[in-house]
Formats: sequence, structure tokens, C-alpha cells
Amino acid sequence: MMAGFLLARAGIEVVVLEKHWDFLRDFRGDTVHPSTLEVMHELGLLEDFLQRPHQKIERLRGVIGDTTVTIADFAHLPATCRYIVLMPQWDFLDFLADNARQYPHFKLLMDAEATDLLTGDDKVTGVKATTADGLVEVHAELTIGADGRGSRVRDRAGLRVEDFGAPIDVFWLRISRKPDEEAAALGRIRAGHVFVMLDRGSYWQCAYVIPKGASESVKSRGLEAFRQSIARIAPELADRVHELHDWDQVKLLTVKVDRLEQWHRVGLLVIGDAAHAMSPIGGVGINLAIQDAVAAANILADALYEHRVGLEDLAAVQKRRALPTRMTQSLQLALQERVIKRVLHANQPLQLPFTLKLLNRFPILQRIPARLVGLGFRPEHVRSPAREPSKQ
Repeated sequence: MMAGFLLARAGIEVVVLEKHWDFLRDFRGDTVHPSTLEVMHELGLLEDFLQRPHQKIERLRGVIGDTTVTIADFAHLPATCRYIVLMPQWDFLDFLADNARQYPHFKLLMDAEATDLLTGDDKVTGVKATTADGLVEVHAELTIGADGRGSRVRDRAGLRVEDFGAPIDVFWLRISRKPDEEAAALGRIRAGHVFVMLDRGSYWQCAYVIPKGASESVKSRGLEAFRQSIARIAPELADRVHELHDWDQVKLLTVKVDRLEQWHRVGLLVIGDAAHAMSPIGGVGINLAIQDAVAAANILADALYEHRVGLEDLAAVQKRRALPTRMTQSLQLALQERVIKRVLHANQPLQLPFTLKLLNRFPILQRIPARLVGLGFRPEHVRSPAREPSKQ
């Protein structure tokens, strides 16, 4: 959606396909980081964007055993917004779609699922899609695959995926929040457990981390055992765990960390989770995808406007985004293996690691993880133009 908006803004005819009839999905990535908020500021949309219901996170805190530690403080970021915004992804997508529709050459097709690629002369020329009106073909000078970690586009294109594995999966659930409860993002880590609580106003969006493939084992112990486990990890929720009365309220996220070796073919570019599935650690996935979209528009807008986009242009997008992708995934993989996996298999009380002791003792050090989470390794800035439609 962001790529479509930016390209339409640059005068290029765009069709965006969304396979569902609306954007309403629970437990999608909802953390909008300062890097993304900076993009909204550069587009002149930030003030309107922040009119949508949201919560702000100015620092990230964790509870390790019985010790509370501030891990990241965003107050000193070199950015317009020195906080993370929690906003339902459907609101974010609706906002982008509403703003994109101001361009007459932007078209959004809902309930339109891309099922296959159109090809000819060894290049991708568009997609086939199923719609409420039947099968349609959408022909395009460039097809951008942004269809997530289970990308059908990348599969049909024959692009090779390098899978790095992940030792964890995540149960997502929601528990009501009392009006006077502190608004903060809290990660609770105890021997054998990792539990995250994100303030969503009227409720907590919670992540219950489990070892890879352990979902059926956890369910076999029964819902009451699961509820009591949450109450032990987060005692303040003990009076509300009864709100979980069915396993249908608990959604499994199968964690994947992978990356395409090559993000493109002639006529095709793949970005976001379709190009690099991220771990939920840090909530960076949606923001990396936005950065991909901004970079793609920056690099490709002129070439598309002049109908001369070539393979070297598509390769330039991957070259631009490969380093921050690799560095972010490397950090996530290290944290999964060296911290979270060990915690999940621990059976003794946890001690506060030396690194976190330093963060508590020297608050200035909290700026480092704040920079990594909030802005990432290579934040992108909007350089694509705003202009009249290209002549077809």
C-alpha cells in the first residue's frame, strides 16, 4: 500500500490488489516506529495520521525475574517523533488508501487475490487474480510482490528463499486493560517464560512465547493451565485471565526468519515480508517493509515514469535494502538463540544480565537500543517526486 501510494504520488498508474474484502485482521503488526512516522512527516501526513486512535510508547521496559529495567528510551532520537505508535494495522492501511485515492491513477481492488504471474518473453508482465467477478488479468510494466511471508508471488517467480530457522513461536491473545493501569510496553521474562504486554487502550495485546512447535503440547495441558501460567508471569492479570474461555481466542504465529537470495526478475520486485520474513522481536517487520517501499519508490519512480525500468533498477533496490535487512535479522537471530531460547528452557531463577545492569546504571546507554529499534540500520527518507500522471 505504501509503495502504491508513493508511486501514484509520483505520477505513475498503480493498481493495488488486496485479497480480502477489508483490512480487518486481528494480531497483525501494529507497532509504527519513529522511522515510519518520519516518512509520514515528510509526506505532510503526520498530523492527520495521529488523529487516528493510537497509543504512544516513549520507552521500552522489561521485567527480568523481579527486576524492572528500561531497555530503550526514545527521548533523544534524532527524529520528529520520539516514540513508537501502536495503531491497528487496518487503520494504517485505511489511512494510506484514503490518501492514495486522491490520485485518479491509483486503483485499489479489494477481494482480489493474486494467484499466478503473467509472463512473456522471459519477463513478468502482470498477475492473474481471482475476484468476486471471476478471474482477471492485470498487466503491468512492473509487478511488486508484497504478499507476506507465505508469498505466492515469490513462489510463482521461482525465487529462492534462505531459511534461517527460529526456535520460537508465539501465541497472541488479548486481555482487558483497566483505565488506571500504566500505559507501557512490558516484556516479562521469567525462567521458562517470555510474555509481552502491549497497551491497546481498552485491552492488552499479549504475546506468549513458546518453543518452536510446542503449541499442541501447551494446548494439551488445558486452557485453565494456560490461564494460570499467564497469572504467574503477570500477577496483575490474574483477575482477568478468565476472559480466555476458548482456544479460538488464542492465535498462533508461526515465527519464521528467512530472506530471498534475489528479490527480482525482469518485470518483478519483491519487498517486505515476502522478501525477508522477520522475527517479531522488536516489532520491526512492518517498519522494514515501509522502508523497502520508500526505497523502491525513490529508486524506481523516474524510471517507471519514463517507461524505462530495467533489471539494474530493481537490483538497486535490493542492494539498498540488503544491508539493513541482514543486520536486523542477524540481531534478531542472536537474541532468539542466546536469550529467548535459553530463557524458555531455564528452570532456575534468572539473574539480570550484565548488559541490562549497565542499562539500568547508565541511562545514556538506553539510547543505543532505542536507535536500533526506533530508526533501524538505514532509515529511508522520501525522495520520490510528487507530480502529474505519466503519459501512457
